[in-house]
Parts: sequence; C-alpha cells; structure tokens
Amino acid sequence: MLMRAILFLVLGLLLAPAARAAEAVSFPASDGVQVFGDYYAAGSRAKPLVLLFHQAGSNRGEYATIGPRLAALGFNALAIDQRSGGAAWGHSNETVEHLGRSAGYDEALRDLDGAVAWAKSSNHTGPLIVWGSSYSAALVFLLAARHPDEIKAVLAFSPGEYLRERGSVRNAAAKLTMPIFVTSAKDPDEIAAARAILAVAPSRDKVQLIPLVAGVHGSSTLRADRNPRGAEENWQAVREFLARFAS
Repeated sequence: MLMRAILFLVLGLLLAPAARAAEAVSFPASDGVQVFGDYYAAGSRAKPLVLLFHQAGSNRGEYATIGPRLAALGFNALAIDQRSGGAAWGHSNETVEHLGRSAGYDEALRDLDGAVAWAKSSNHTGPLIVWGSSYSAALVFLLAARHPDEIKAVLAFSPGEYLRERGSVRNAAAKLTMPIFVTSAKDPDEIAAARAILAVAPSRDKVQLIPLVAGVHGSSTLRADRNPRGAEENWQAVREFLARFAS
C-alpha cells in the first residue's frame, strides 16, 4: 500500500494537467432545474468518477485547474455550476443564469442529487467519489447519507454547519461508513468545525489534514494562484487519499 501511494504521488507530479480539456455537459437536477458542468475524461468510464461541487458565490471555474489534474491522475471528474453561486474565477454560473436567481445553500442539494443520477445514467462504472467546497462540503455529507450504496468516498474542503437545519451535517456524517477526507484553512475555527463533523462518522477510514505550511478556505487550497505556499502540501494529502481508488 505504501509503495502504491508513492508511485501514485510520483505520477501525479509528472503528469501535466493542462493536457486535459473539459467537455461541457448538462443534466436535470432532481427537481428538473437544468444544471451545467464541465466533464474531464480520464480515458475510460471504468475509472473512478469524482463529482466536484463549488463554494458560495462560485461556479465550476473553481475546478479549472483541479479537474484536469484529477484526470491526469486517472480520475474522471465532473465539476458543476450549482444553483447557489455566482461569477468568480473569470466565469459566470450558467445554472444560476438559466434559473434567474442564486438560490439558498440547501436548495443546491437537488443539483448534487442530479449529478449522482447523471453518473449512473452516463455509463460510468468506476467508484463514485463526491467532493465539496465550503457550503457544498456540508452538502456532500447529506448527499452521501442519501446515496450510501452509490458513493464510495467523501472529500470535504472546509466543511461546517452552514445549512438551515443546525446539526444536519453532523447528523448525516453519523451515518457514513465510507472513507472520508476533510481539510480546511489553517484557521482554528475551521479546523475545529471539520474535526467535529468527522468525529461522529462511524467510518474506520477517516483523514483530517491540518495544513502545516498554508491552507485557504475550500477547494481553493489546491490552487497555486490562491494558496501558492501550501497548494502542493494539500495536493499530496489528496493524492494519498485517492490512491485507495487508483486502478
């Protein structure tokens, strides 16, 4: 297992993310709202699929450098525009534009449900992994609790009790037995919030990364333009976690 993780780490450093272009996709949310996204192909739909969800005021552009890197590591990836978001990263949020408004965090769970349905209907046969950022890092715990048979792992970047029903994230985490990875900014409050959620999960495979060098809020911690000193430290931990699913 150690040698496999080391090999996976070396491959991740050598493969260039710029080589992977995104394919635009769209699908209905569980309530019929049209959701738009970018799909990064790893070469085979038998490889794992990572569903990437963004933070508040954001869009799928948050993953413009992360999605290609995951594909280079051998993971298919789908980054979506949730209905709670906005313009950032030089991109608009297409789902919000078509809906005509930015919705509340809780409503976006329907978009995440739609992404799971898309994964099942698009002939992906590899393990399904969900990945959230800030408010969507809260939602992925609810999503995994709703789809425990389909979802094989959870990654949550800066999770917290951001939803309308207080305690709902911990209540969902308490039902999860699949592998879980959490991290956060190098901030005592964020670290404590992530720890509190992770602590109640009955999973026997739980990882909390507390950045030693630098960490920023949400999935941005993996972007060198937002976290120039700490992005690679965070990537190393993510690669080691994902090595469980490498084929």
